[in-house]
Amino acid sequence: MKFPIINNPPPQPATRRTPKPPWLKVKAPSGKRFTDLMSKMGDLKLATVCQEAHCPNIGECWGGGTATIMLMGEVCTRGCRFCMVTTGRPPGLDPDEPANAAEAVVGMGVDYIVLTSVNRDDLPDGGAAHFASAVRELKGRDPDIMVEVLIPDFQGSFEACDTLIDSGPEVIAHNVETVRRLTRRVRDARATYDQSLAVLNHLDKAGASRGPDGVDIVTKTSVMLGLGETEQEVVETLRDLRGVGVDVVTFGQYLRPSRKHLEVVEFVPPAQFDRLAEIARGMGFLYVASGPLVRSSYRAGEYYLRAHLDRARQLAQRRGREVRALHALEARS
Repeated sequence: MKFPIINNPPPQPATRRTPKPPWLKVKAPSGKRFTDLMSKMGDLKLATVCQEAHCPNIGECWGGGTATIMLMGEVCTRGCRFCMVTTGRPPGLDPDEPANAAEAVVGMGVDYIVLTSVNRDDLPDGGAAHFASAVRELKGRDPDIMVEVLIPDFQGSFEACDTLIDSGPEVIAHNVETVRRLTRRVRDARATYDQSLAVLNHLDKAGASRGPDGVDIVTKTSVMLGLGETEQEVVETLRDLRGVGVDVVTFGQYLRPSRKHLEVVEFVPPAQFDRLAEIARGMGFLYVASGPLVRSSYRAGEYYLRAHLDRARQLAQRRGREVRALHALEARS
């Protein structure tokens, strides 16, 4: 199905007094599961991007038993103009963090976990080995837990990406965040649009048949809307993402975390999110999550991805049995 492109000029920035539309209002987080997880995170001294980024879905995700654990501290070496995480010189890595994080996650009793991190440009490998160690610790404690990793660009290092691939996650995500034209304004100067595409392309190619049980690792990215992009630019970004093999894309509304950050240019209506989701599905993305409150680690896609990966594992196992049976027949003949 073809969609006509509505290429209107970017709207004027919303003023500080512009109220949020009703579709962006969420209930205050509550419930036993939420309070239990809040208490547990504090006791274990684990940082979560849910808290650090002031995510509006924290009540829904934590209430459902899902959280996104942030590794390697709470201080980022980059200064993106949309992000609430503190920028500065981070402390050294805690060598016990991968094991402690894995133990905590298993204790949460979840079957799908997202691990992410700040940028650590101060480390030779960007922290890839530390990141991978956490994945291996998790898989060692619970091989059935499904792990999604949301990684920085590692300054474009494919070797660092391979370290993550070899650790055994089911899903690897890296966010382009915005369209090409706005990248320099929105992201840190070290985070270029083409570098992110190159990382995603490598993850797609190098991750083929290298996930658990020999399935393809799913690649994923996220785009914020409301920063002044046009629909034409978003569609061009989708084409770029499909061109480098990205499987999953999410769209969400950019919300200004403080007056020091970029202003919201537009509160994008839900109908436009629905339209972009339909366009993305028509391009062949495996899964699309699109809505004002959707974030890159939003839990809505977990169930679909788990079902998809379970089917892929079953197919890979069946093919393995068929190959072994064929080899046995050949050996007897």
